[in-house]
Amino acid sequence: MIELHGEIDLVAYQRTVALMDAVTTGPEPVVVIDLSRITFIDCSGLSLLMRAHRRVTARGGHLRIVCSHRLTLRMLRVTKLSATLSPAPTLSAALLDPPGHEAS
Repeated sequence: MIELHGEIDLVAYQRTVALMDAVTTGPEPVVVIDLSRITFIDCSGLSLLMRAHRRVTARGGHLRIVCSHRLTLRMLRVTKLSATLSPAPTLSAALLDPPGHEAS
């Protein structure tokens, strides 16, 4: 799990991308990014999330986003990324079976 804080902009992208790449390279079938403590996200932040999503799904995993911040959710909806990233309002909701994952 990665927990991000504050503003997710170009500077945060540059500081975070190596950590995000390291986490999304591992063997975990589900990677959770907790955005519940961010105050701002721009296109750089959205790019960071999509990069993580591509890396995780390329190896058959699932990326889960925790987010309940009204403005962040709005950004995800406006850019139509909410369908791809499927934000969950809480960590426990994010840890439920990911979308498209068939329970056995």
